[in-house]
Amino acid sequence: MKIFMKTTGFLVLFLGFALFVSACGKKSGKKPAQAVQPQSSANVAVQKATSAESTRTAAKTLILNFDRDKPGQLPANFSQHVTGRGQPGIWKVVTAADAVSQPNVVEQTSKKYFGYHFNVLVDDSTDFANIELTVHFKALTGREDQGGGPVWRYRDADNYYIARANPLENNFRVYKVVDGNRKMLATVHIPITTHKWHTIRIKNSGDHIQCYYDGQLYLNAHDTTFTHGKIGLWTKADAVTQFDDLIVKEVK
Repeated sequence: MKIFMKTTGFLVLFLGFALFVSACGKKSGKKPAQAVQPQSSANVAVQKATSAESTRTAAKTLILNFDRDKPGQLPANFSQHVTGRGQPGIWKVVTAADAVSQPNVVEQTSKKYFGYHFNVLVDDSTDFANIELTVHFKALTGREDQGGGPVWRYRDADNYYIARANPLENNFRVYKVVDGNRKMLATVHIPITTHKWHTIRIKNSGDHIQCYYDGQLYLNAHDTTFTHGKIGLWTKADAVTQFDDLIVKEVK
């Protein structure tokens, strides 16, 4: 009997202690481990991914209309170069009453002729691979040459792609410039007028180059020389030309 009573007392004491520990746990307000919300770090990761995606999306299209640039100066982030002989041309932002987007355009103003000479204006903040590029241009004057066009996949002053329209020759051509030497990739004979805004559009995906003039596809070429680079503008010799609304979009 004594052994039974001792055993019973021990069990009562043990159960009382267990109930006490359980009650203390409830009063302390502690929650199970899952209440720590381990998904919070995942939520942060999702937010970061969303932010990064927005940045990439915003960077896929570049619009340069020069309207916030100061007249008389180079556009922001641009530098001027020359392929061939002589000094670089004189590029500057000017106000134009008939600008495609008011009030400014960028113009190559030098009328000097150095022979084999190409004026190049490059946006140093860019580096594009596969692109769809559009620019408006207006040929004004030039005895040796007129017109101009965009450059892309520009590596340096002697290596890049160029598409240009020439009112003196009435042709539209695409070239690659390698080590300072031009090589024509495609050409077409079409009317090119002066003192009027026209549009050149380029699609370059992989090695396939397509060139449009005023919305119509005229030139197709394939070339693997350059895979990426800067974008910019180009004129030849003494051609005085205005450009506006340079838009570049990344494509696959």
